[in-house]
Amino acid sequence: MTTPKQKILIVDDEPDILELIEYNLKKEGYQVFLANNGQEAVTTAKKVMPDLIILDIMMPKMDGIEACRLMRSMPEFKNTFMVFLTARSEEYSEIAGFNVGADDYIAKPIKPRALISRINAILRRNVYSDENYENKLEIGDLVIDREAFVVYQQGKKIILAKKEFELLYLLASKPGKVYTREIILKNIWEDSVVVTNRTIDVHIRKLREKLGDSYVTTVKGVGYKFEL
Repeated sequence: MTTPKQKILIVDDEPDILELIEYNLKKEGYQVFLANNGQEAVTTAKKVMPDLIILDIMMPKMDGIEACRLMRSMPEFKNTFMVFLTARSEEYSEIAGFNVGADDYIAKPIKPRALISRINAILRRNVYSDENYENKLEIGDLVIDREAFVVYQQGKKIILAKKEFELLYLLASKPGKVYTREIILKNIWEDSVVVTNRTIDVHIRKLREKLGDSYVTTVKGVGYKFEL
C-alpha cells in the first residue's frame, strides 16, 4: 500500500475512464482527484497540489498538451510528475507531450495492472542518491541546484522540465564522461518504464534550445556527454 499523502489528479472527459482509474488507484491507497478537461485540471491542481497528474490529450475547453504546458510554466508544478493518457499513437503526439514537459506516456486501452505498475514506478523515482551526487553543481557559467530544481546560467534563471533537469544533472555530474542511451534510460526513466531512444533525443534537443549547443555533445553511435 502507498502512503495516503500521495495525491493523483486524473483528467479525462470520459466518465468510464475516470471511474476505472480512480477505482484502481484508490485500491492502492492513493488520494485521487478528478477533472473533466484541461481548464478544470489547472484549477483543481492549484487546490490539491497533486504529486502526479494523469492527463488525457484530446479534451474539450483545453486539451492535455496545453494544460501541461500551462502548469509547467508555474513554479508550484515544476516537480510534479505529469503523465499523458491517450488513445493516439502518432509519433508527433508523443513528441508534443515530451516537448511540453511530460514525464511519461500511457496508451489506451487501459490495463489496470500495467497502469498501477507504471504509476508506482513513476512515484518511486529518486534518480539521485545523496551518496553519489552533490546537492549543487557549479560548472562554468552554470549553477545547477538539485534541492531547488533550479538552473542558473550566468545568473539568469533557466526553467527546465523535471526530466530535462534530471538529464542535465546526470550528464553534468561527471563532465567528459560519455553516457550511453541505456545508462541514461536506466538512471532517468528506470527499467520499468517503457520509453524509446526518441525520448532521449527530444529531451536533449530541449536542453540545447534552453542552454545553447555547447554543453551537451553527441558521441555518434554511443551517447551523450557534458562539455565544459
